[in-house]
Amino acid sequence: MSFVFTLAAHLLGLLVILLFVAFLGYSAYLKYVHLKYDHIPGPPRESFFFGHSFIIWRTMKNDDLTHDLFLKWAERYGSVYKINLLHHVLVFITSPESVKEILMSTKYTKDLFLHKRLFSMFGQRFLGNGLVTAREHDQWYKQRRIIDPAFSSLYLRTLTGTFNEQAEKLMAKLADVADRKSEARMLELVNRVTLGVIIKVAFGMDIELLENASSPFPAAIETCLKGMVHNIRNAFFQYDPRNRAFVEEVRAACKLLRSTGAEWIRNRKSALQGDGGDVPKDILTQIIKSAGKEESMTQEDEEFMLDNFVTFFIAGQETTANQLAFCILELARHPDIQKKAQKEVDDVIGMKREISYEDLGKLVYLSQVLKETLRVYPTAPGTSRDLVDDIVVDGVRVPGGAISIFSSYVSSKLERFFENPKEFNPDRFHPDAPKPYYCYYPFSLGPRACVGKNFAQMEAKLVMAKLLQRFDLVLAAGQSAEILDLGTLRPKSGVVCAVTHRKHCGP
Repeated sequence: MSFVFTLAAHLLGLLVILLFVAFLGYSAYLKYVHLKYDHIPGPPRESFFFGHSFIIWRTMKNDDLTHDLFLKWAERYGSVYKINLLHHVLVFITSPESVKEILMSTKYTKDLFLHKRLFSMFGQRFLGNGLVTAREHDQWYKQRRIIDPAFSSLYLRTLTGTFNEQAEKLMAKLADVADRKSEARMLELVNRVTLGVIIKVAFGMDIELLENASSPFPAAIETCLKGMVHNIRNAFFQYDPRNRAFVEEVRAACKLLRSTGAEWIRNRKSALQGDGGDVPKDILTQIIKSAGKEESMTQEDEEFMLDNFVTFFIAGQETTANQLAFCILELARHPDIQKKAQKEVDDVIGMKREISYEDLGKLVYLSQVLKETLRVYPTAPGTSRDLVDDIVVDGVRVPGGAISIFSSYVSSKLERFFENPKEFNPDRFHPDAPKPYYCYYPFSLGPRACVGKNFAQMEAKLVMAKLLQRFDLVLAAGQSAEILDLGTLRPKSGVVCAVTHRKHCGP
């Protein structure tokens, strides 16, 4: 027995020594990282080991917007600054020349840290290796090649009928609100209509989300988004026992989206193989047909298709809904801009209920309003890349090995790029106005720019045109322009509006 105790004591002592050596090694590595990057401007670290992590966590705990913190630092430290999160170094870059150099090139891959956090959440596969997260160029390019035809301008022209159909459901709901002289929670309503669009247009399904408040999809998407923020910004979140119930909710939400996607893809493939099912001409059909033209499709490629299914649910619906909600918020806050946009809609569309692709192209001022909305409220606020080699940003040497952060939220609010950046001014994007030079990129830039950009803007413009055609919007008391960060940015207040029929569109 004494031998056992002696052996256990020796093993425990050895373990303590190993842990101490590991601690010293990690401390030495952190010191090396600090020495390597400390010549780059940036806010002082609060902790040798945790760097700026506590500042980020406090900001989130106080329900403040971390992007405003990044903006404050950019205003103080200039076009390149760094922060530390444990042993990770994040270098924020707003220099247009460096933004162009890095984002327009295929040389710089999506960063590994973010990839791991989005690949899975709390052990459950989330976005996997889909278009947004794939790091290897060949892996990404094959997926892009398969998906591109489904987002071509030729195909998008065929979708206006579905966009009109889904938007009409929202108009009917708002007409009822106006008749009852009640208020509408616009964020919730546009969320449901954009989800209805993506389900119909992308996957050929018809789910009456505007009427069916019990649908699990909106809640699952919101749960995934909340989980995503915690998973990215707090490496220890899932290990806190107080978060166990929420972590399980996130895992279940991820499983729901992926299992639904697997079922829909399986059914569509069966229908395409002639098993008697209907084969709608939607994005899913286009993608499966494009995949069939590839020389080889592995089981891994099939998993990528499911990754992109979840990506479409998150990126294809959430960001557009948030843009619409922010646009409604600003139009309600600026009645003069609302009236000007309404006049353009009246001149171009009149009383037509079916808006055509050609009509949308003539709504120039509405395009300016939507672009300005994304300047003030970039719903996907930024992107990141791994820096493998040393680069120089505005005279500051940035050694390779860091993560470079590009924030459209920060760039679009800097005085050196936009005069009076806090002012909502659609004339910034007048056709004759100077074009922003690599400081406005709400859909990212370069080869990895959002494949669904034109889809999203076509949908947003059509919904807003119908809305402006028929209703006047006034914000309810207590509404604000505060922003809630769930990975994507959304209005914190929900954009509650009094909705009234315009005189020529009365009940």
